[in-house]
Amino acid sequence: MRWTVVVPLKPLARAKSRLADTASDVLRPGLALAFAQDTVAAALACAAVRDVAVVTGDALAGRELSALGARIVADEPGGGLNAALAHGAGAVRSRDPESAVAALNADLPALRPLELARVLAAAAEFPRAFLADAAAIGTTLLAASPGLELFPAFGGESRARHRASGAAELRLDAVDSVRQDVDTRDDLRAALTLGVGPRTAAAAARLLIPGQ
Repeated sequence: MRWTVVVPLKPLARAKSRLADTASDVLRPGLALAFAQDTVAAALACAAVRDVAVVTGDALAGRELSALGARIVADEPGGGLNAALAHGAGAVRSRDPESAVAALNADLPALRPLELARVLAAAAEFPRAFLADAAAIGTTLLAASPGLELFPAFGGESRARHRASGAAELRLDAVDSVRQDVDTRDDLRAALTLGVGPRTAAAAARLLIPGQ
């Protein structure tokens, strides 16, 4: 099974507000874009991924991610993360009703294609499946097999909500790069320790991060 990965990305000017203690208002949009670029590039390099659809209303992000090979879906609902994911999955399925769809966070700058392939192979064993984040509270990936709806419930304690929705939790070792999203300075430090993509590395070099 090969997957279409749907990546939601809010307007860059509003992205990553929880990194205000690490990156200034001037630097945060570029950092958020770098996260998304490295995430999308790694996903496109994954053998299990057929294509990537990015749901965004940000013109700059749309141009930059399209240049990497992603398909851009306009965030027409403008109703937040889960509305964007449902809209993106719908756009994918309107073109290919039998597509396997996986929602993936846009802030996985350490993402490794081989680790993503392992997660997607495990997800293929279930109708719907998800991977918890490194904090074991949220979700970084939610997958739906062909013909099934995603029913995304991202944000906050989404691990519990996705489990309650009937999605199978994927309990895999050695997929840290797929779990390590970045919301806080500690998250960014952990991602840098794992080894981030080149765009994030360049953006992070402009920051002062204790411990790095």
